[in-house]
Amino acid sequence: MTRFVLVAGAWLGGWAWDEVASALREAGHEADAVTLSGLAERREVPAGLHTHVQDVVDHVERHDLRDVVLVGHSYSGVPVGQAAERIGGRLRHVVFVDANVPVDGESFLDGFPSDHIREALAASGGAWPPLPPGAYAGQGLTDAQIERIVTEGTPHPGATLTEPAALGRPLGELPATYVKCLLDGREPAPAVAALLKSDRWHLAEMNTGHWPMFSQPRELARLLDEAARQA
Repeated sequence: MTRFVLVAGAWLGGWAWDEVASALREAGHEADAVTLSGLAERREVPAGLHTHVQDVVDHVERHDLRDVVLVGHSYSGVPVGQAAERIGGRLRHVVFVDANVPVDGESFLDGFPSDHIREALAASGGAWPPLPPGAYAGQGLTDAQIERIVTEGTPHPGATLTEPAALGRPLGELPATYVKCLLDGREPAPAVAALLKSDRWHLAEMNTGHWPMFSQPRELARLLDEAARQA
């Protein structure tokens, strides 16, 4: 039995992991889906990047979790990667699901061409609005899944995207698996490719798009189980 702590990416709350968490529990594991500050049922809570790091750390420490597998999807790879080193000996493994990774001294928006996101933040008063339905085309999602993401998603707090990450040691020293979703591009980003050179990092692939917790939840749960067993 492994204790998984699941953190979804931009716009999403813990609800995004419903099917994955259910499959993990069926396999005999425990699974907690964390909603970050400023999102979903916590949308009124002010948040920056370091708030999100602390959200994850606080959840692990408050519940006295041990032998933890932290799972970060998309944006949340940035706070999860920082939280992973801060929980120390409580960590068993960290899994980045088609995720951004923290780079010391850089923000989420520094990691790729992001002028369109900065413009959206300025136009919306500092929050990143959910994407329109058309942005999810070609990602292996049904119309119903796209509708759920769009209608249940909440604007993402902009400060979490612009505050720089802070790492106490090289991320490549953490025991990690990176799950690359091939419909979202076959090659990992340069920062991820560099980390995959570490003998502590492993690459897994899924033939689906950027939101596998919706498009292939049971396959994702299987990969998470496999990553935990290999840790």
